[in-house]
Amino acid sequence: MRAKREYRNRERTEVAVLDALVDRADDGMSVFELRAAVEVDIDELEDALSTLKQDDLIVVDSGSETVIKPAERVVPETPAEGDGEQSIGDWLRERLPF
Repeated sequence: MRAKREYRNRERTEVAVLDALVDRADDGMSVFELRAAVEVDIDELEDALSTLKQDDLIVVDSGSETVIKPAERVVPETPAEGDGEQSIGDWLRERLPF
């Protein structure tokens, strides 16, 4: 599943983090799981997480193990049709430098 459309106009790493978290919205993910899912270096991941936290798009649960979850408003209510397909806007964002 992917994050809601209104949260997709962000840096590529931030969108990748949100998408990974939405896929595991109930359980959340550790930083190590996120790093493996997003496949970026730790500094880039740290910057993305910091920005997402500032914008209240993620929730950090510091229990016995720190788990990161998407904010409720980021998770779509139902999977959209063609969820696995890439939109023209997404295709352009990947190919044009920002």
